[in-house]
Amino acid sequence: MNAHAFTSDVAFTPSVKAIQARKGSRDAYSRVEERGGWRDTITPDLAAFIAAQTSVFLATANGEGQPYIQHRGGPAGFLKVIDEKTIGFADFTGNRQFITQGNLADNAQAFLFLIDYAHRQRIKIWGRARVVEGDAELTASLMPQGYKARPEQVILFTVSTWDANCQQHIPQRFDAADVAAALADRDRRIAALEQEVERLRAVEARG
Repeated sequence: MNAHAFTSDVAFTPSVKAIQARKGSRDAYSRVEERGGWRDTITPDLAAFIAAQTSVFLATANGEGQPYIQHRGGPAGFLKVIDEKTIGFADFTGNRQFITQGNLADNAQAFLFLIDYAHRQRIKIWGRARVVEGDAELTASLMPQGYKARPEQVILFTVSTWDANCQQHIPQRFDAADVAAALADRDRRIAALEQEVERLRAVEARG
């Protein structure tokens, strides 16, 4: 349960609100708060966005407050919505520094940043995370089918609140696989048109 007056208070601390007031944006955000503020559960639209992602950034901080960001990736669907408050994913074996896991052992507060460059969309999710080791059934349920990676453990993320950013300043980029598929489709269409042109020329020549 969110202990703040508004869900956005997880980010809008008194210091943040003071700066918003000084720089002129506090009134606008106050109106957002009074209308209910940010969502604190995973909506169907958010679930669809999460399911489409192939990349995510997980931010944690250690007991002294030193922040750290870890990238995690996989095929679309590697991030799974377990229920309206929980996101889970299999944590694959990496460089074995275990900074994220160590941070979460000291400080469960965490943050997910998801960005879709193709559609110029980004989602910020605040919450708490924990590492689950040794649960073979849970790991298997979160492991992407056919994906060649070795899961070491599971990370479960409990959503406190989330917000969607505007598109401003997000560069539009496309995955190489999507570009290759689009180019292949274009080439097939060009080949079909060239065949049609040749057919029409042959018909005209016989005419």
